[in-house]
Amino acid sequence: MTTIGLIRHGLTDWNVERKAQGQTDVPLNEVGQRQAEVLATRFQKGEWDLIVTSPLSRAADTANAVARHTGLSVIKDVRLQERGFGEIEGTTELERVKKYGENWRKLDLGREGTDAVTRRSVECVEEFCKTHEGKRILFVSHGATLNMLIKGLLDNSHFDERFENTAFSIFERTEGEWECQLLNCTKHLDHQKELEAK
Repeated sequence: MTTIGLIRHGLTDWNVERKAQGQTDVPLNEVGQRQAEVLATRFQKGEWDLIVTSPLSRAADTANAVARHTGLSVIKDVRLQERGFGEIEGTTELERVKKYGENWRKLDLGREGTDAVTRRSVECVEEFCKTHEGKRILFVSHGATLNMLIKGLLDNSHFDERFENTAFSIFERTEGEWECQLLNCTKHLDHQKELEAK
């Protein structure tokens, strides 16, 4: 049996402003840094074997927080980076509608194809699972990429999930089939939300 954990990075200012980030290297903000530290407490030493992360700093810094807590090594792999959003990176929905019209989603605008994102992200996961057979691997990535990765792993074109910041998911593969054991879980943030509400 192969087990993988999938993690979305912590919060950034562009997340707050609802801007498309894509492959622009937007760092974690203060809340995102705290989220990453809280996320790290979910993992015990010896529970996981390796962390593979997107090289974009918001993902890499989230991965490094987990690594500091667990003592795991971190490997960066560009195949886990966010989908490239071309001309719309750094824009809000309102700005896109104003510039390109209501049907902007039907325009190319230099965006990376969804099939390409699925292909590269699945290739990354499958490669690490093969070279680290029997190990438990954490992959840290981005919302759109995680959505497309899971579509590919499950071979389910209808899968569509909006991942929360630092959400944690677990998938297991037995006899060649991937199954979801946990999806989009942010229970680790409950205590932090309570503290920030005070």
